[in-house]
Amino acid sequence: MKRFLAFDWDAIAGIIAAVAAIVLHLLHVVEQDVLLVIAVVLIAVLFMRDIRRENALERIHALVRANHDDLTTLGSALKPPDAILVGPGRLRAATEDFSRRAQGEMIWFHVCLSMFKPQSLFDTMLRPAVENPRVRSIQFVLDQSQKTIWETEVVPKLEAVRDKDKVREPRWAAIHENVSAVIAEVESGGGRECLLSFWGEPFMAHTSGRNVPRYVFHIQEHSELISQIVELERKYRLAES
Repeated sequence: MKRFLAFDWDAIAGIIAAVAAIVLHLLHVVEQDVLLVIAVVLIAVLFMRDIRRENALERIHALVRANHDDLTTLGSALKPPDAILVGPGRLRAATEDFSRRAQGEMIWFHVCLSMFKPQSLFDTMLRPAVENPRVRSIQFVLDQSQKTIWETEVVPKLEAVRDKDKVREPRWAAIHENVSAVIAEVESGGGRECLLSFWGEPFMAHTSGRNVPRYVFHIQEHSELISQIVELERKYRLAES
């Protein structure tokens, strides 16, 4: 029924009338003057149809322009989020993606090194950053309590990683904060982004003798929080070990 109603019945009626008039003229049923009148009427009908279509198209164009303006206004009013919460289901993929997008100097501040004990987690979270050719250097800023884990778990695994020399000797400090962060410039806009987490539940889970991040906040480069995190990291980096 929809296809049937979609036919251009004005044009079909005009064609039928024209064919009928020609046939009647060939059969000498109507005179030439009558054909002329029929032609004029058909032209007028088609002209009126075109006028209706033009008016309908103008209304459609006006509606489209109005919708476009409304969407533009709405889009300009919406502000991108400062932070995106990443849960357990996407944590590994998000961390690996962040490491692959990083460039320049990458900073790992107050992270729990025990999460690197399993080779699989090391390969997912740290190896992509070390082997990323756009990452120039990797600086860990760690609490002094992490020294043993660094020497026994991280250093041996780094020996088997390409470009391991870009990982600098950690800066050791007595860190009293409950936050950890991975900071780096990103290739998209050149600004800094950050993966921010907190020690303890519910953001960090303690399993099998190690602390593993469960939730992280992906802090976007336009967020004012980035500068505060960088300043916090710089304070401990410059502190005496």
